[in-house]
Amino acid sequence: MSGLKIEKTLGLAQLQDRGRFGIRHLGVTQGGALDWVAAGWANRLLGNDADCALLEIPFGGVSLLCQQRSTLALTGADLQATLDGQPVTNWQSFRVAAGQTLAFGPARSGARGYLAAPGGFEAPRMLSSRSEVRREQLGGLHGDGSPLRQGHLLRMSDATPAPVAVPPHHIPDYLAPVCLNVILGAQIALFSGQSLFDLFNQLWQVDQRADRMGLRLLGKTLRYQGPPIISEGIPLGAIQVPADGQPIILLNDRQTIGGYPRLGALTPASVARLGQCAPGEQLRLKPTTRYRAHAQRAAIVQAIAHAPLTSLS
Repeated sequence: MSGLKIEKTLGLAQLQDRGRFGIRHLGVTQGGALDWVAAGWANRLLGNDADCALLEIPFGGVSLLCQQRSTLALTGADLQATLDGQPVTNWQSFRVAAGQTLAFGPARSGARGYLAAPGGFEAPRMLSSRSEVRREQLGGLHGDGSPLRQGHLLRMSDATPAPVAVPPHHIPDYLAPVCLNVILGAQIALFSGQSLFDLFNQLWQVDQRADRMGLRLLGKTLRYQGPPIISEGIPLGAIQVPADGQPIILLNDRQTIGGYPRLGALTPASVARLGQCAPGEQLRLKPTTRYRAHAQRAAIVQAIAHAPLTSLS
């Protein structure tokens, strides 16, 4: 048995793919990579299927011992990656040899890095996905949602495709000001006029209370003025406002239904960008239309699938 042996981890790194779909009526959430854009590029760099399992690494703190030769790909946050102490360039693939150590330090930009292997890391499919959702005890290395630990082995192919890189104009700038697009909906008309003004005309701060289930924003209090609502289905990126008036953006490991009033939902591209926001970071919200959201997502998917890669040979 060979692959990548976990020598160090903060307990946050997880195996993820695109997630589970068509089962939310059973109360099972979708899971999947929070930044689907960075994850998509990582798999593309190796010629993988878009649904291959890769390693999502929040905030670094991971060290991996290579037990075989292979070619890996790294995208997403700048986690100061090194191979035997030498810097590894992000947003490209690179060869590794048996006995080398791949390490990730604290994030310099972004929050989550994505490490892909040829053909994806091996793990059992549970409800058509390998994505780890700990709360539901699904997916991950052993299929039961248990966290990756020191000593675990991530099995992978020994294929060594030629190293390539993502073209610079497709690489996001995680240090740029963050503006997330919102599709209005649900109960937005039942919020006060002042609240709607404040929603789009202030800087929001990402709270420390943030995980794969949801992320709370801190700012001026938003006031809901409507009647109590019946619990309803919750889409990815939904913006709920509980009684304290501080919005919560629900992410991949969210519950499937909820009864808090909703202002709308982030676009798919904005959900991916939010996945790279660390606690304390500031952002703005901006209204958009479904048409623009669909067009933006289609353009990103098209680029990941077909944009020419830069050869590093």
